[in-house]
Amino acid sequence: MTAVRIDGLTVVYKTPLGELPAVRDVSLELPAGSITGIVGESGSGKSTLALSLLNAVQPPGRIAAGSVEIGGLGDIVGLKGERLRQARGAKIGYVFQAAQNSLNPLKTVGKQLLDLGRSHGVADLRALVREARELLGRMGMDGARVLDSYQHELSGGMRQRVGIMLALVLNAHVVVLDEPTTALDMITQATILKIIREIHAERGLTTLVITHDIGVVAEVADRLAVMYGGRLVEQGPTREVLASPRHPYTRGLIRAIPRLTGDIGLAQALPGRPPTLATVPREGCVFRERCPLRMEVCESVDPPSAAYGERLVACHATAMAGATREETA
Repeated sequence: MTAVRIDGLTVVYKTPLGELPAVRDVSLELPAGSITGIVGESGSGKSTLALSLLNAVQPPGRIAAGSVEIGGLGDIVGLKGERLRQARGAKIGYVFQAAQNSLNPLKTVGKQLLDLGRSHGVADLRALVREARELLGRMGMDGARVLDSYQHELSGGMRQRVGIMLALVLNAHVVVLDEPTTALDMITQATILKIIREIHAERGLTTLVITHDIGVVAEVADRLAVMYGGRLVEQGPTREVLASPRHPYTRGLIRAIPRLTGDIGLAQALPGRPPTLATVPREGCVFRERCPLRMEVCESVDPPSAAYGERLVACHATAMAGATREETA
């Protein structure tokens, strides 16, 4: 069963050069009860895609095409006003990239929790506080102390856990985690990932993890989608994608990861830089400027996503190699 179905989603931003796509024609399914990771360099469109699940893309951006179907809600792109506000938090929980930016520095965590409960019509606020304390306790913190604290009294890891609590306390079934381990030390990262796995399993959540860190995806995700220049270039089961990447960009990301053992020189950075809104090619393959397999067709034809078993890959070279193998066979 699919909990979230994104179909043909395009998000554009108004610029002096006109409306430019930050996300272009993206289709993705999140199976119910799964953890899906979206990985890519900064500026690839990951966070814009994630905000679309809340219909929260802010001007000068807008959702120009496509749909985001969420079980029990329908197409969230069409929701407005009170229906949209109630869906956020109650149905879809979101943990923002910079946890401290989602907390009000002038209010304690407890007061913000009560504000959240009142805004969603929670009748039993005492029960809400009990649930929050229990969740914080499960994450290794003193729930009562944290609820009485302001954001500046909490460490980065503690603020991240507070963000997870606020996303889950209203019993949302779809949870989006935007860069959940950024700027955290290794031990705190491991703790956060352990919490994500445990709570996901216990509550039967459908979870989307946005990250630039392939190690995070390898640790928690069942499925992996690779994003570049506003497009999904490869997606499939995490182990399959990491063991035998088919898209040149996926291979480049994996090759760039430093190893703990062996020759450090084996790690190779991707050449060039990822495109900006203004430099993303208007036609052809978005990755062609940095691709070692670049062909003439890549200049003018946008590669469609082709199925390879459970994998989807948008690459002319991969499609040509697959066709060659079939002819040889």
